[in-house]
Amino acid sequence: MHHGKYRFVFGLLLIPLGLYAVFVVSPYVQAFPIAFTDWEGLSATYRYIGFDNFVALFHDSVFWTALRHNLFLLVSLPTIIVTLSLFFSAALNHRGGIRGAKFYKIIYFFPAVLSIAVVGVLWQFIFEPRGGLLNGFLRAVGLDALAQPWLGDGDTALGSIIAVVVWGGVGFYVVLFTAAMAAIPKELYEAALLDGAGSVQAFFRITLPLIWNTVQVAIAFLVIGALDQFALIKVLSVGPGGPNDATQVISLYMYTNAFAYGKFGYASAIGVTLFALNMILTVLTFRLTRRERVVY
Repeated sequence: MHHGKYRFVFGLLLIPLGLYAVFVVSPYVQAFPIAFTDWEGLSATYRYIGFDNFVALFHDSVFWTALRHNLFLLVSLPTIIVTLSLFFSAALNHRGGIRGAKFYKIIYFFPAVLSIAVVGVLWQFIFEPRGGLLNGFLRAVGLDALAQPWLGDGDTALGSIIAVVVWGGVGFYVVLFTAAMAAIPKELYEAALLDGAGSVQAFFRITLPLIWNTVQVAIAFLVIGALDQFALIKVLSVGPGGPNDATQVISLYMYTNAFAYGKFGYASAIGVTLFALNMILTVLTFRLTRRERVVY
């Protein structure tokens, strides 16, 4: 009977795992040998050039600019999104939950159900310098001096895109953290209240330690996402990646080299480097955020 069960499960997983291997794993594997060639993407011939692509990458100023922006996203996005998500989740769960909590969860989560392309187009209209909603609001309240081309100015372009990423990402983690907080026994909070603990003390001494595993996973996801920012920057940025590489990131630079410049070998070298960074930073994230598990 158990033999038949395993055969049934294997039969169900065979097709999806096969598709995953062909369309996800296979391109990753192929990128490694291509990174050591000068392949242009369409030609049937190519030659192995050893580590020349990686040497060129090391001396590529645009790549270092993109890496610096990715590292900035790596620090800012997890910090802002996790902090806001924990704040909103704690507010929704305060003293057993506030009135209308389900409605607020829907509002927070709504941006997460929109496609990235839709979010990008929506915020293009909001940031539009002349008739955009943001500048229109600033002019309407008498703050004309603050109105500016948000995505067209190198000083504000990356910050504007970060704001959009935060707007779209907070809702998912609010729902995630809220579910984790709801599983904490209420008796713990009642005991803390009897001992004279306030809301802030209860959050840091009870809530946060008990949901830390969930927070750790969220941070890991956000670290990977910070290195993989592409679609939203592709849609929103001028150029894309501009102005003057002010919003350039590694994944976008890889795409540009492959499909705009026809440098598939060089783009594969960028992809391999990005893969290595992802692996290293993910492992470091789990190690640095690891704590002893609290059992209740």
